[in-house]
Formats: sequence, C-alpha cells, structure tokens
Amino acid sequence: MNISTEKTVWGIHAGQTGDADNLFKKQNVVALGWSNMGDLSKLPKDREGFKNRLAEVYPETKPGALPVNTGQLFRFVHEMQVGDYVVYPSKQERKVYIGRVESVYSYQPTPEPAYPHHRSVKWLKSLPRTHFTQGALYEIGSAMSFFQIRNYAEEFIAAIEGKVAPPPASKDETVGLVADVIEQTTRDFILKRLTEELKGHPFTHFVAHLLSRMGYRTRVSPEGPDGGIDIIAHKDELGFEPPIIKVQVKSGEGNVGEPVVSALNGKLGQGDYGLMITLGTYTKQARNFALGKSNIRLIDGEELVDLILEHYDQFDARYKGLLPLRRVFIPEPIEGSEGTGA
Repeated sequence: MNISTEKTVWGIHAGQTGDADNLFKKQNVVALGWSNMGDLSKLPKDREGFKNRLAEVYPETKPGALPVNTGQLFRFVHEMQVGDYVVYPSKQERKVYIGRVESVYSYQPTPEPAYPHHRSVKWLKSLPRTHFTQGALYEIGSAMSFFQIRNYAEEFIAAIEGKVAPPPASKDETVGLVADVIEQTTRDFILKRLTEELKGHPFTHFVAHLLSRMGYRTRVSPEGPDGGIDIIAHKDELGFEPPIIKVQVKSGEGNVGEPVVSALNGKLGQGDYGLMITLGTYTKQARNFALGKSNIRLIDGEELVDLILEHYDQFDARYKGLLPLRRVFIPEPIEGSEGTGA
C-alpha cells in the first residue's frame, strides 16, 4: 500500500462522550452533529453563509464559539478531500482508528439523527493509544470535534504501514506543556472564583480559614472600619503568647502600593508581626519596603494560590464547594523518552 504524505490528515471525535462511536465503526463513516443545520450542501459555499445559518438555528451560541463551530462545519464539507486521511480516537476501546476519506459530504439524518453530516471512510488501521507518542495523543485530544492534524501528521501516516515516524527534530516537550496548561488553568480558576465570589469581608473569612488550616488560631475583626487590621492570628489558645500576627486582607486585583504596607507597619506593636494578603500584586516600592522590615510578610495572589493548593485537603465543605478541585496525576517528562511504546 503506497501512502502519500501529501494528503491532509484530519482528526475527529465522536461527541463528548463518544456517543457516535458505533456509527463511525459499524457504518464506516465519520460524522458531525449540529443536526439543526440541515443539509449543509444547500448552503452558500462560503463561511459567512455557514455562520449566518449557525447563528439562526443555534441563537444561544456564544459569540466566541460561533466562528470556531462555523470553521469546523465548513472544513468538513468543503476542505476535506476524498483521499485525505482521518484519525479517530475511540474512547470506548482506547484505540486510535486511522482511515481514508472515500466520499464527498452527504446529509444522512438516519441512522443517527444527532449526527447527520457524513463522509464515508475506509478504516485502514486501528492501534492502541500506547502505540503513539505523547505529543501525537495530545494533538488528537483537541477540544474541537473536527480539526486538522499538523504537528504529528507523519506519525499517523507512518502507522498505517506499520512504520515508525521519524524522530522529531528536537525534544518533544508536549508532556511538560500539558502539565503547564493544566496548572495554569487551575491557578486562574482559583483566583477568578475568589475574585468573583469573595469580595470584601467574605474574603477575610476565607483567609482566616486558610490560616486556621495552617495551624493558627484566628480572630476576625467585625465588618466595617477595622483600623487596618482584619485578622489577629496566633498559635496559643488564648492569644497571649507571641508571636501575634496582625493580618490585613485586600480582595482587589490591582497593585498594592508602599503607603498601604507602611500603614500596616504603623499598626504593629513591640513583638508584633504584620502579614498582608492580596489577590493582586505589590508594587516594587511596596516589596522593597517590606524587605527592609524583618517582621512584615507580603503574599500576593500567586503565592496565595500556592498555600491554597498545599492546604486544600484540610478545607471544610463550604470552601471546597467554592473551589471544587480534583487531584490528578500528570506525567513528568522523561529525558530521552521518544519511543512509541508499541
């Protein structure tokens, strides 16, 4: 079998839960949803026509999603060519199916009404996911239903003939990138939730809860004028033994300047420590001021997230409900590990 490397390689999913899996494999097709669109071959042969139809039949579509969904449908009908290759990762079997497109677009509201937009395909190969590099698996894990495979196209084409794709020119950093994306998404989620849900005094109570999980006993000042101190934290049960930590909390996302930190310093008595916690950041002047004081500690939004993640397991149900997180395991990049695992 002579495989042309000039053909485009496409990726496709069978719905979020793989509900079109049987349709793909038993009917030898690949298909898309958006059933309210009707016969796509009847629409004008331009993206604007597809976009207008999509906006008409799916008025709830968010503005940002409209061009993305339009592009998927248009490319499926007009850019995918007979002879192109298509890669389908089956969630049910944990296998990757690779096939060749055999027909132009057709509208087939049966046998599966939810997936009426069809292309016939001849499946050439099915291989376990472990056959492919992590980078290739990441690329076919796209959030879109239909997409072009660009970075690892040669690996999938080589797999059809049982060949090994040429090694990448440089180290595959995909695993590290995936881990970075997951971590940054989690951090962004935490800061966004705190900013939106815990403005003002509720954020003070959250910080007091975090400090209690770190082993401190806390007293929260009543809502209203507090003299610049929001929380008193201490280690002993009665709050008499030093050190006494006076905490000021800022729920805004902006920069905290040197005057605010200086004001906190003015509230500290002999032997007191000052702690300022903000969801935002500090100016250079504020940090320099704190560096000159051995009894002042500044924590910005990023450092606060570090503490939240470290002590999250001890949070009570209320704050776990506010920040619903699930522990996951992410592979560490292995030096020199570029084998297919076949």
